[in-house]
Amino acid sequence: MGTKKTKSSKYVAARVRVALRPGDAVRVARELQELTQAELAKVSGIPQPTLSSIENGRATLGAERAEKLARALKVHPAVLLWPNWDVRAESKRATG
Repeated sequence: MGTKKTKSSKYVAARVRVALRPGDAVRVARELQELTQAELAKVSGIPQPTLSSIENGRATLGAERAEKLARALKVHPAVLLWPNWDVRAESKRATG
């Protein structure tokens, strides 16, 4: 991931400072929307103790839970399942 400015862009891409786990991504998305675990549990249908376990890395997120949480948090499930995915790096690999 480069940090050089280009002539067509005013902004520089941020460098990843901390790798997130899926549970971290759920917590960050929830906190950014100022939701408690209890509130997210109510709108997602996932019990609060399970949310706590996911956020603390004691339970796996999985595709089904990610879909429910993504709908409740209004994000794409990939944001929660693969929070460290680098689209630009993958594009470069794909094009060689």
